[in-house]
Amino acid sequence: MMITTNPGAEGPMRAALSLCRRHIVAAFGFSALVNILYIAPTLYMLQVYDRVVPTHGRLTLWFLTAVLLFALVTLSMLDRVRTRLLVRAGVRLDATLAPLLLDATIGRPDQPVARQALREFDNVRQTLSGPGVLALFDAPWTPIYVGVCFLVHPVLGVVALVGGTILPLIAWRNEKGTRTALERAQIAATTSYASQEAMLGGAEAVRALGMRRAMVTRQLRYRETMLALQTRAGFTGGNYMTATKFVRLALQSLALGLGALLAIDNQISGGSIFAASFLISRALAPIEMLIGSWKGIAQAHGSYLRLDKLLTETQTAGAVTQLPAPKGTLRLENVTLFNDTRDGTIISDVSLPIAAGEVIAIVGPSGAGKSTLARIIAGAIRPDRGRVRIDGADATDWDPEQLAEHIGYLPQDPSLFAGTVKENIARFRTELAHDPAAIDAAAIKAAERARARELIQRLPGGFDHELKPGGRGLSAGQAQRVALARAMFGDPAVLILDEPNAHLDAEGDGALLAAIDHYKKAGHTILVVSHKLGILPVVDKLLVMRGGRVEMFGPRDEVLPKIAPQRPRAVPAAPAKPAPTITAPSASA
Repeated sequence: MMITTNPGAEGPMRAALSLCRRHIVAAFGFSALVNILYIAPTLYMLQVYDRVVPTHGRLTLWFLTAVLLFALVTLSMLDRVRTRLLVRAGVRLDATLAPLLLDATIGRPDQPVARQALREFDNVRQTLSGPGVLALFDAPWTPIYVGVCFLVHPVLGVVALVGGTILPLIAWRNEKGTRTALERAQIAATTSYASQEAMLGGAEAVRALGMRRAMVTRQLRYRETMLALQTRAGFTGGNYMTATKFVRLALQSLALGLGALLAIDNQISGGSIFAASFLISRALAPIEMLIGSWKGIAQAHGSYLRLDKLLTETQTAGAVTQLPAPKGTLRLENVTLFNDTRDGTIISDVSLPIAAGEVIAIVGPSGAGKSTLARIIAGAIRPDRGRVRIDGADATDWDPEQLAEHIGYLPQDPSLFAGTVKENIARFRTELAHDPAAIDAAAIKAAERARARELIQRLPGGFDHELKPGGRGLSAGQAQRVALARAMFGDPAVLILDEPNAHLDAEGDGALLAAIDHYKKAGHTILVVSHKLGILPVVDKLLVMRGGRVEMFGPRDEVLPKIAPQRPRAVPAAPAKPAPTITAPSASA
């Protein structure tokens, strides 16, 4: 289920919670019944001490005990039902938000929360069915229990009222004292976990380069920061928790003492002594539980806000008009991309037309912005300013998944995933489509176009060869050939290849040129980022980038002489001069 919101409307997380409103409202209603039944032990005490004991009424005791047990069984069942309702709400929340969060993390991997989004969401979901939320549902009944204490005797009501005032003040101070520390601790934890995942992803390089001890030390430093903040928050929260327990136990004991004093003066019955203590304890229990669960609630609230921000920044406006399949005409209009600090540009005001069927080579020195421009055209990232038009339509007017079907993109890093070679080539359409035979045929056809079918069939299992996480199980050259086949899957109108021959041998280079030539003859638009000149025979135009700007753009034969190094002109050798003749002086000299 997709959730989209309009400006000014509720956020994505709130919209998702509203889908669980029925479960939450029902759980709150059952909490009301549970709290009513909590009065049963109090009434039982009153009746036992005031009626059964003075009259020695055994039958009355049996009936009262039976009623009490029935009330407690009902209370337990209702408590179980409200817990199950909250768990069900968490399950529905997961079914609603997990797809959106996974999609958002792919759309905005640069966000700090992206790598930990599901972990943070699980924290929110588990808190929803935890004791903290149950305490929130019970808290509105605290004034009612205080009111019952007033009915027993005004003095006991004042004691309960004092406790009901002091404990919320302690809870408020607890929130004020731990909020900043908990927020900083959560950010530090997210950074620590993300860094650890990145380290594990490069574990081979860490071992090979002797970086193990250094990286362990670095991770420990991150954890020390996280633990220091968590410890500070824990100590502060512990102080308030201790104060809460003292106040609750002291008030319970004072209630017993005051009840005994009032009973001595015959102002209340003997049973009311214990009833008052129980009522005060029950009135203060939700507040004490809230203070004890406050750390988890605060962390869940912080996770809620971060996830809501992530979803808000990545949510789509809803269904868009389905445009016809593109033919491959591209136009870039003042495309600009800022750096992370927003004080400079990576790509600056790039404007150029690319006709359908042209083969463009993007060249330039390292750091010129070639790969970044390729990523923008492919739709991997969006420019901060300017437009990329495909067949005249802004790329943002297309449904991203629909447009991606017509674009083949080969990144510098092949970025293969755990699964079979066929699944990787087919862009994992096997998870969505219901026609496996058609998927198989399209994957084999793409491998043939990339001249990679023979290579794949030599693998153990062929197209069903299982790759490990990160696409491990292939050499760099093999991975690049498989990724090239993936880019060609579905016969896309636009093919964008970023350093496609970086890891290829002579056979791979030949296969690449043949594949590009095939697509060129078929009228497809091809953009190739490369430092190698082997692709020049099939190139129509050259785009020269420098410093994130277009330095030159035009037909290959016009641009190439301007960027190719000039060969030194042969200089004819100077004619040999005759050696000077040295004559001996004459005798007469």
